[in-house]
Amino acid sequence: MRNISYLISFVLLTGLLFGQQTDSTAGKWVPSMVTGANLSQISFTNWAKGGDNSISWTLSGNVKMNYKSPVWNFKNQLNAVYGRTKLGDEDFRTNDNDIYLENVLSYKIGWEVDPFFSNTVRTQITKGYDYTDGASLEIADFFDPGYVTQSIGFTYDKHEYFTTRIGLAFQETFADKFRAKYTDDEETADEVEAFKFETGIESVSDAELTLDDNLIWKSKLRLFSAFETLDVWDVRFDNQFTAKVNSWLNVNLGLLLIYEKIQSPKTQFKQALQIGITYTII
Repeated sequence: MRNISYLISFVLLTGLLFGQQTDSTAGKWVPSMVTGANLSQISFTNWAKGGDNSISWTLSGNVKMNYKSPVWNFKNQLNAVYGRTKLGDEDFRTNDNDIYLENVLSYKIGWEVDPFFSNTVRTQITKGYDYTDGASLEIADFFDPGYVTQSIGFTYDKHEYFTTRIGLAFQETFADKFRAKYTDDEETADEVEAFKFETGIESVSDAELTLDDNLIWKSKLRLFSAFETLDVWDVRFDNQFTAKVNSWLNVNLGLLLIYEKIQSPKTQFKQALQIGITYTII
């Protein structure tokens, strides 16, 4: 099963990165690529009111490769973000570290909903640390843990500003150094597994609304529950508000809520307000 998951992810990722990049008309591949850089900095010299020098930066990329025909709709999206922060004399610390790959293939049958197959990959770009109490405890790395999820079901995709889908899902979790937390089966006391397979239900909804002439709201809500634990749901609710100052300068407010019991029994929340440069490559 692990080899099949790797193969599916590799094939879909290859199609995303090397698909035919031609006109944006029906029956053609439609590519887009947007990059962003956010930077904040403050410095003090003989400052009587106190304070500490700081610098923070974040790099992000959003790549899409979509194909639409009279019967097929193939959407591919890769989001990546990585950032670091330095406060005073301390070393740089990671403040953002995420990769999200999504592939959705649907077939139009003339109903309000269409059958689909999807594949998603979620992991970190590099090592992640817990900085509680001034420590630097490594808690994650690339594909440690890593999540690959395949889903098959029905999707509603009739509007550009809103899509939603729900289906039977197969989720594979991979780990190496952090097996005990993410992939270990407690029933096998003599072995610490590096792979966990779950079958359940997945729902994903996307919304993109123009709130004003220069204000856009993008939102993604993902829910997953394994059949063995239907009373516990993984939740990832990602919201991004973007106010355009001009064609290349944006003000961004990000709000991310995560609940995954295996990661933490408490709800996780991240908020980021940044001014940054965006550049549309394609």
